[in-house]
Amino acid sequence: MTAADGCAAPEQTAELPAGIDLATQAVIQGVVSGTSTAYARLLDGTGEFTGEVVVSDEGIFRFFAAPGDWTVRIIAGGGVTKDIPVQAKLGEVAQLQVAV
Repeated sequence: MTAADGCAAPEQTAELPAGIDLATQAVIQGVVSGTSTAYARLLDGTGEFTGEVVVSDEGIFRFFAAPGDWTVRIIAGGGVTKDIPVQAKLGEVAQLQVAV
């Protein structure tokens, strides 16, 4: 199966995917620099794991989240881990820049 079959995460690009209505979405996205491979993990307000994506070749990641307080954990090669607190708000894109 392929992404075209609906079995993969959407491509991580700087632009929001077509059809996303920000009036009904809270988006957390960012760019990771300083590493060639990384994962972005979304943790809820209590620190519980909610989701994870592979950061794109360009360093981009995105989550669609409920409004509220979140933590994005960047996990990069060499044992590097960075936690970034972020607040998701309905109708907004929370944009993060993360250097590892």
